Amino acid sequence: MHKLISELTRLYLFDEQQQYVEADGGAQPLTPAVLARHLSGEQTVAVQLVTGSGLTRALLLEFGGKGGGEAHWSALCTIANAVQHELDLPAPAVSISGSAFQLWLSLATPVPVAQARQFVQLLRSTFLPVSTDIIAAAPPADVEQAALPPALQPTGKWAAFIHPSMGAAFVDEPGLDMPPPPAAQLGFLEGLRSINPGQFAQALAKLQGHAGLLDAVPAPVAAPLPTVVTQSPTQPGLLLQDASLEDIVRWLHARNIEPTFRHRLP
Repeated sequence: MHKLISELTRLYLFDEQQQYVEADGGAQPLTPAVLARHLSGEQTVAVQLVTGSGLTRALLLEFGGKGGGEAHWSALCTIANAVQHELDLPAPAVSISGSAFQLWLSLATPVPVAQARQFVQLLRSTFLPVSTDIIAAAPPADVEQAALPPALQPTGKWAAFIHPSMGAAFVDEPGLDMPPPPAAQLGFLEGLRSINPGQFAQALAKLQGHAGLLDAVPAPVAAPLPTVVTQSPTQPGLLLQDASLEDIVRWLHARNIEPTFRHRLP
C-alpha cells in the first residue's frame, strides 16, 4: 500500500499538506493513514485537488451521464488519443468510477485552477463533436475534488485504475464488485509520466489557437481514429478500445502482475 500511495502522490498530490472533504463539507488533513484507509475501503474520502492558493496538478475528465457506456468509452478514447498524438503529451491514466469512465492527467508543476478548467474545456470542444461533448460533460467541481481510485463507492462498487485495453469490458457497468489488487493498481501507474511545464504551455497554446484565442498558433487537427487499435498493449502510451483476454494477461505478466478478474460479467 505504501508504494501505491507514493505513486498517487507522485502523479496527483502535493508535497505540502493536502486536505480531504468530509460528508458535512468540512476539510481535514489528508494524512498517509487517512489515504491508506481510503484505498482499503475503510473510509472513502473526496480529496481536494486544489490548494488553498488555487493551484492544481491533477486534471480529471469524466465520461458518463446521458447515453450508453459505449459512447462514453469512445469519447474517452478520442480524447486520450488526441492528448498523446495531437498534443504530444504523456499518456493519461484511465479509471472507472463505479458509474463513469475517467481520464487522469498529471502535471509536474501546479497551474491555476482557472487555467486547468480552460484546458479541460478546450480539450472537449476541440476533439469531441457537440453531441458527444454533452454526453461526456463533467461538472467543474470534478477538477477540484475527487475520490482517488481505488475507492469503495456508496453503491458498493469499486472505483479503480484500469489498463486502457480493458475499457470495453466495462461499458455496461464501469465499476468492480470487489477491491482491485493493489499490485495491479500500482502497475497501471508506475510507468506514467507527468506533463512538464513546457509541454503543458505548448498544448494549451495549440488548443487556444484552435479556439481562436491565439491568432498565431496553428490549430491541431484530430485525425479519424479507428474503432479498434490493433497495436500490442505491451507498447507504452497506447490507448486501446478493445483487446483480447490473452492480450491483457500478457501485458500484466510482463510487469510481474498476476491477474485477478473480479468483475462479474453477465
